[in-house]
Amino acid sequence: MDQKRVVVKIGSSSLTKTNGEIDFSKLRQHVSAIVHLKQRNYEVILVSSGAVACGFKKMGYSQKPITLKGRQAAAAVGQSLLIQAYTEALESDGYVAAQLLLTRQDFQNKTSYQNAQDTIEELLERNVLPIINENDTVSIKELTFGDNDQLSALVSGLVHAEQLIILTDINGLYDANPNVEPSAKRFDHLDCITDELLSFATSEGSKVGTGGMQSKLLAAKTAFELGVNVFIGTGDSESKLLEILNGDGDGTYIAKENPQQISSQKQWISLFSETNGSIYIDEGAENAILNNGKSLLPAGVYLITGDFIEGDVVDIYRERRLIGKGEVRYNSDELKKCMGKRTDEINNHTVVVHRDRFVSIT
Repeated sequence: MDQKRVVVKIGSSSLTKTNGEIDFSKLRQHVSAIVHLKQRNYEVILVSSGAVACGFKKMGYSQKPITLKGRQAAAAVGQSLLIQAYTEALESDGYVAAQLLLTRQDFQNKTSYQNAQDTIEELLERNVLPIINENDTVSIKELTFGDNDQLSALVSGLVHAEQLIILTDINGLYDANPNVEPSAKRFDHLDCITDELLSFATSEGSKVGTGGMQSKLLAAKTAFELGVNVFIGTGDSESKLLEILNGDGDGTYIAKENPQQISSQKQWISLFSETNGSIYIDEGAENAILNNGKSLLPAGVYLITGDFIEGDVVDIYRERRLIGKGEVRYNSDELKKCMGKRTDEINNHTVVVHRDRFVSIT
């Protein structure tokens, strides 16, 4: 990848007035900051909240609705207003906006997951700005991301971004609530996210947003584990994104020097796939796949449970301990016939789970 790839997440509180209306001056400033990046050969993906917040006032609500049908209706109204505002702001600088509305189901379905990735890649190739939001209009509780913080983390992994920038109205992570504790200390740089850090964060959000600092920290943890460095903070100038990428942002950097990115296939297996059976392996096979980067062969399998077909994802156990998940290259009946056999005893393909289709669970 010749160009640097950045995912920018903008929350509702950073886009709207307190009464829920779009703050066009804020939106244009965000767009100008994105344009600054694109003009410097960055590939940018925008994950933008604001649909519900932009729509509820038009619906006659005095505040953000709490019912599912109210949120969905407000999103239906607000999403068109939001993308129209982005489109008009970008057009003045000669750029095109593209809208993608996603649900968790789009990530869980392997084909939809790949299609989303391919669509984003094509848009970036054409120098179009993908603007992604959760499809609140049709989402149900079981299929939501919870908030766009988590969606931005998953998108950053999907597109193999170098950096996720989460813009919010608080300038970073603190060891206590800075609005309550004046002596609260900000974390300028972190190289990991611990349970202790998560306990510092509050889950309370603003009047127009859904995610508090705890949500952002959980999203940062997801992105970080996918090999994406993260910034959480604020900024109020057209150069804020460049300043953040240059290390001068007003917030917290969560980064490692050489992050190891995870392939799209492994991301899908790890985060979204459903398993359709279990494979139990011996000590030698465990050592081979966990420590030596090898694929799983039939010789290391001694027990199978469940019915699965080629291409399904299965749980992989060492005795009673779950050690990973993988996409299997046999169906359950075929594997039962050749499990425990050496390679020279098998006539067809020998790999049960290829190393590129295996993820460990630690």
